[in-house]
Amino acid sequence: MSIIVQNISKSYNKISAIDSISFEVNEGELFGLIGPDGAGKTTIFRILTTLLLANEGSATVAGFDVVLDYKAIRNSVGYMPGKFSLYQDLTVEENLNFFATIFGTTIEENYDLIKDIYIQIEPFKTRRAGALSGGMKQKLALCCALIHKPTVLFLDEPTTGVDPVSRKEFWIMLKRLQEKGITILVSTPYMDEAALCDRIALIQKGSILKIDKPATIIKDYKKIIYDIKAKNTHQLIQDLKNYPSQYSVFAFGEYIHYIDKNDNFNPIDLQNYLEQQQHTEIEIRVSNPTIEDVFMDL
Repeated sequence: MSIIVQNISKSYNKISAIDSISFEVNEGELFGLIGPDGAGKTTIFRILTTLLLANEGSATVAGFDVVLDYKAIRNSVGYMPGKFSLYQDLTVEENLNFFATIFGTTIEENYDLIKDIYIQIEPFKTRRAGALSGGMKQKLALCCALIHKPTVLFLDEPTTGVDPVSRKEFWIMLKRLQEKGITILVSTPYMDEAALCDRIALIQKGSILKIDKPATIIKDYKKIIYDIKAKNTHQLIQDLKNYPSQYSVFAFGEYIHYIDKNDNFNPIDLQNYLEQQQHTEIEIRVSNPTIEDVFMDL
């Protein structure tokens, strides 16, 4: 196992950030921590990268204990924090050289590892990091995290605030890095990115709700979800919440995702109810569940 986490807990001034978290990440796996802001993802990352001590529990990264072997871990992992943390007054090339020097290596020595990423920002190598676009900053930060050829790569919400095209490109890069044998632990609040991981842990309020392959999590979800739409969306949500047998109601794009408590639920009864509430242009159809649906239910 590349990462083993056993009953890790951390609190700040009696406020629990993570509560008895346990999971394992296989060698060469792309593992995702999926959850909203405040779920505890960054705290887990900081503990695993030896920047923070847990109150309870134990963890190993690449075979090293996060407390006893912290120096070895810092030399063998790459860490890309959620906030851009490179030197903004240094150029692209200067930042990369700086981080290579810290780890006793050079850009040339490990260029094959970052080549596919670096060639996209090389035309701007003399530009200061602070003047780069969000997508370019992201690529530079990834290059700096990889320059010493880490065995495990930690990426804390790497695509937050990045445009959709750059997000897609970034995940293609991760897949290529995985093919080179690097274990990747990535956190994200974007549920659509969960399907791009080998396995995921759904996390909320410092606790893990479920761990499995994304396809398996969706397959095991047995509740029937309905896409519902009407002309007045705001009122539609309120009226669906007032329906006697409703189990859950939440907005999902242009539709409302609705689940009923009853196994013998008849959509026609719901349509009649909505018509009585003066709704028009009503559309009700069965929907395919997503990771977000499972997360909301959990």
